[in-house]
Amino acid sequence: MTWRKRLFDLFFVTLLIVILGPVLLALLLWLLWKEGRPVFYLAERMTTPTRGFRLWKLRTMTLAETDTGVSGGDKAARITRTGAWLRARRLDEFPQLWNILKGDLSFVGPRPPLRQYVEANPEIYAKVLQSRPGVTGLASICYHKHEAALLARCQTPEETDAVYSRICVPAKARLDLIYQRNQSMCYDFDLVFQTIGNIFRRG
Repeated sequence: MTWRKRLFDLFFVTLLIVILGPVLLALLLWLLWKEGRPVFYLAERMTTPTRGFRLWKLRTMTLAETDTGVSGGDKAARITRTGAWLRARRLDEFPQLWNILKGDLSFVGPRPPLRQYVEANPEIYAKVLQSRPGVTGLASICYHKHEAALLARCQTPEETDAVYSRICVPAKARLDLIYQRNQSMCYDFDLVFQTIGNIFRRG
């Protein structure tokens, strides 16, 4: 990550913490009232092919003893009504401001993958994770709805894993590498504002 991109991240994360801090506090209290504890969901994601970190999100599902792989139709019954509302507006990702502040994430970049998919696709992620993972990115904007529709039709963890590995991983990697080849501060600004626009349209 260049120093310009890091300054971009620190500037925006500081601005958003000041502006959205009260909103996040209100969301935490609302989630605590509606769903109880824990209000946060922490899971390992990869920032390089060999280094993981703890990604912070607001909890949107009921608790389970084991929870592996990406979310597909097999997990749909666990999504709470509150969680569905948060997910639709991407508000569950607010706590990732902490990950940006720590340097685990950038604002813009490939979404941080689970370790199991990095280990299953080392050649792909050796290229993709040359960019610092981000909260949003080209693949998030262009492919999110299609990925959600594909995975929603999956009824078992095995089917979800197969569809994600066979179709979604390479499709998102192609978009992530397009971003990587064309990354610039102007491009990052454009993708951030596209993301903000999408959130308001969903709202």
